[in-house]
Amino acid sequence: MTQLLERIDHINIVVKDLAEVTRFFVSLGFRQKDQSRLHGEWISKTVGLEEVDATYVKLTLPGDSTSLELIQFKSPEHEPVPHPGKANVQGLRHIAFRVADIEAAVSFLKEQGIAPVSAIQEYSPAQKKLVYFKGPEDILLELAQYGDPGV
Repeated sequence: MTQLLERIDHINIVVKDLAEVTRFFVSLGFRQKDQSRLHGEWISKTVGLEEVDATYVKLTLPGDSTSLELIQFKSPEHEPVPHPGKANVQGLRHIAFRVADIEAAVSFLKEQGIAPVSAIQEYSPAQKKLVYFKGPEDILLELAQYGDPGV
């Protein structure tokens, strides 16, 4: 069988405050590649909602081909998820970012007023250090540092 999927193209997050969430990810090193209004029949048909009017921002990390797309709906309004930042809520739970120096990354986030959920943890089977933290709007994120660069 031929391989169906090539790679992850993007991850999409629906947000309440597009400007605030965009600023947060840019502060982590993302670069804005595109911003556009999404409206009309084509987008309504694509997402299966009526009268869509939204704005999206496409963000990328240097050297990474997977992008992060943030979208804020003006119409129809978003539906809030109860307890979005809890790790056991069904659905997409977090985005993990590989870092070279997890201690420096955590220090930077603390300077920005963003506290990790816990201290840095170690998962020895993967030679991995990791920590979760909550970004704006309770977006759950993970930092991961691997001991073996080949992992």
